[in-house]
Amino acid sequence: MEDFYTIQGEGSYQGHAAYFVRLGGCDVGCVWCDVKESWPVDAHPKTEIRTIVSRAKKSGAPIGVVTGGEPAMHDLTELTKAFKDNGIRTHVETSGAYPLTGIWDWVCLSPKKFKAPVDSVYSQANEMKIIVYNRSDFEWAEKEATKVSANCRLFLQPEWSKEKEMLPLIIDFVKGHTRWSISLQVHKYMNIP
Repeated sequence: MEDFYTIQGEGSYQGHAAYFVRLGGCDVGCVWCDVKESWPVDAHPKTEIRTIVSRAKKSGAPIGVVTGGEPAMHDLTELTKAFKDNGIRTHVETSGAYPLTGIWDWVCLSPKKFKAPVDSVYSQANEMKIIVYNRSDFEWAEKEATKVSANCRLFLQPEWSKEKEMLPLIIDFVKGHTRWSISLQVHKYMNIP
């Protein structure tokens, strides 16, 4: 769908320079999705992997973040190999609804209630980010946390339109459940993509 140089706004690498590759195609259907235009898989022009990686390398980005849509719908083997061959770290942001392909330095799993992750992605997750949309998401997050490794970083992130309502609840929850941390969409505060 698009590729661009920006600042990672969420999770463990928040604040780091990164080259984002947003792939078209998603059948997870998050109500709160802020890039619903990414859902149709064939609605976007195709771009050669070498073109994307060349732009990423020229930008000087140390990290290539593959996101979507749902990037795991695609075979990412060649894209990740090209990033690695050019000295760029490979990060993916996925709902886990499909098995991962490719070589990953960092896997951000953001599971959704309405389309469960495949089992293999839980063990690959370096971080798990739960979007908090309502109060029942805390209990669900705790159940999801039992499925990842003890080394997996855990984040609760308020859904953007409900941040004022959910953030105080998240703060209280994290104070009582200290394995969790808070993630905010800081790129939205900075008005950058």
